[in-house]
Amino acid sequence: MPNLYPAFEHQEVVVHTPRHARSLAELDESELSPVVTAWLARREAASEEGFGYVQLLLNEGREAGASLPHSHSQLVWLREPPPAVVEELPRLERDRCALCELLREGALEVALGGDLSLHAAAAGRVPYELLIAPREHVAHPGEEGLKDALALLREGIRRLRALEGPVALNAWLHEGAHWHFEVVPRLTVFAGLELGAGLYVNWLAPEKAAERLREATAPSRPSIR
Repeated sequence: MPNLYPAFEHQEVVVHTPRHARSLAELDESELSPVVTAWLARREAASEEGFGYVQLLLNEGREAGASLPHSHSQLVWLREPPPAVVEELPRLERDRCALCELLREGALEVALGGDLSLHAAAAGRVPYELLIAPREHVAHPGEEGLKDALALLREGIRRLRALEGPVALNAWLHEGAHWHFEVVPRLTVFAGLELGAGLYVNWLAPEKAAERLREATAPSRPSIR
């Protein structure tokens, strides 16, 4: 449905389930596939209307910018790839892809799903920052890739909740080189150093984050708080 308060020319909300769920972590297996179907259908519609890039994003919790307590994602239709995607493209070129190198680091792997890997970010901005990506270099996700990614995203959030409770978080999809989801839990507050200098203070080593997440017991449906 259209976003009631769009920040861009065209912005949509995808409601994940008709029942009241506060987090993606609470969705059942049967509720994941319709979300992916909606994402793909709206991405195709955007392309047909001349929008070259759809920014898929998830905000959970007030601290992460969510204004609705019901689980949902957003699709922002853009005429061209946004700056963050353009800036990372040189680092994700096939011949010298930083993400391909990261995915070979077994110590940072948390879980697998299909051809995808859930990894602790090697240089995370915050504790427990996560990456979800195909182990092979692929620029755009197909239907099965998105389904596996959504299942891993749910798994990652469940494990985060097992460790830290119902933490607020942001997640987004980047396409165009080696596609991936980035997941940023709001466990710290960005202050002047982070915002002004682009230097992030993260007290948790990525190896320790991966170890804790692997050991976390993710409940099948966390209680709503």
